[in-house]
Amino acid sequence: MKLNDYDEGTGGRFASGAAALAVLLIVSVIIIVLVANKDYLKRKFGSDSSSVTTSVSETSAQASSSTGASNSEVFVSDLSFYKDYEDRSSSSASDSSASDTSATTSTTASAPELTEENDGKHTLITNLDGTTEWAVISPHIPKCEYDYTNLFDQNGRLKYFENDKCTSYFGIDVSKDNNYIDYNKVKKDGVSFVMIRLGARGYQTGQLSIDDYFRDNIKRATDAGLDVGVYFMSQAVTEDEARQEAQCVIDNLLGYSISYPVALVMQPVKNDTARSDALSKKDRTTVIRAFLKAIKDKGYVPIVYGDKRWLFQDIDLSKIVGDFDIWLSQTGVDYPDYPYKYAMWQYNFKGSVDGVSGDVNFNISFVDYALK
Repeated sequence: MKLNDYDEGTGGRFASGAAALAVLLIVSVIIIVLVANKDYLKRKFGSDSSSVTTSVSETSAQASSSTGASNSEVFVSDLSFYKDYEDRSSSSASDSSASDTSATTSTTASAPELTEENDGKHTLITNLDGTTEWAVISPHIPKCEYDYTNLFDQNGRLKYFENDKCTSYFGIDVSKDNNYIDYNKVKKDGVSFVMIRLGARGYQTGQLSIDDYFRDNIKRATDAGLDVGVYFMSQAVTEDEARQEAQCVIDNLLGYSISYPVALVMQPVKNDTARSDALSKKDRTTVIRAFLKAIKDKGYVPIVYGDKRWLFQDIDLSKIVGDFDIWLSQTGVDYPDYPYKYAMWQYNFKGSVDGVSGDVNFNISFVDYALK
């Protein structure tokens, strides 16, 4: 059926209105849903959200109150647990520092203070006037290597042992001051060697002289089977005088056989001034070396006699030790505190031996010169 114009226009208008009504209806439904969801959210989360907001606000306020910062500024250092860790770290560091300080103090307190007495680099010297001083021990001079735990005193006679065998020799030194000596009795009393004074130079006049008992002593000591050495009391002040003294010794040994050293003795004179006192340490050493060399050149074994003070203060030991032997004089001690190498030790001025009237000097030789 065909519609007329009116019907066609009304139908179009009706279709347009229906479409608009449908759109309006959809929009209304959407709005209703949104509003309903909003109310639901308010009912569901409204109080919790407020609580959370309030809690955060209160926490911020408390932090601000305790640190003095604004509500909007909260720093890691403001948190109490962080401060606790910081305090413990500081305390630990403090404890560690205190412990280290204590350990250092303890170590310092327990370490002995090094002095000239115990540093091993000094030795005590007694001067002629009785005062004492510490002398430096040279690292360049050969040292004494004797083990004094192997040194034994048997009725005043010292003996040195190595590998359970006595390797030392007991001797005496004599001069005209000992008068007549029965060397057969001396030998039977256990004496191995004797050092006999051959002569001397006058400490003021400078004149050479031979000991009054020298020839008698050397002949009878040799006949008794004792090993013999000699000593000369020098007052040489020049190398020429030293060689003159050495020649005097050599001349007076002609016809005799000796197996022990030829010793030079140049000690100060007690309570008087000797001609050699004016020598410097260097010049005295030069003079002494001239004597020793002249003796050695003739095939004898030279040796220098001296006490600890004289050896340290009056001569240059670095020019002597290593080239020549030392005959050390140190009495009244269990063993010497002389630090350098030596071969013989005079240890007693008041010994007693059969065949000698009165006191006699005791010596120990660590070297068997008879084998040289």
